[in-house]
Amino acid sequence: MKFSDLFTHVKTMDADEARKWLEERPQGSYTLLDVREPEEYEGGHIPGAALIPLSELPDRISEIDPQNPVLAY
Repeated sequence: MKFSDLFTHVKTMDADEARKWLEERPQGSYTLLDVREPEEYEGGHIPGAALIPLSELPDRISEIDPQNPVLAY
């Protein structure tokens, strides 16, 4: 499986759209993915977000459930 096969293109969301998207779905039915560096994550993050820095994503892609939609920031 190719890295790009795991994602479906969606439109870019602003903060309000993302908040609404999250509120409309039960927790556990999506992956909230923080792709920043650990120092940035420690400085503040959305509760429940998984940290996988963008630079590590290709090696850690198996940690993401391909059955659930992913909201990455």
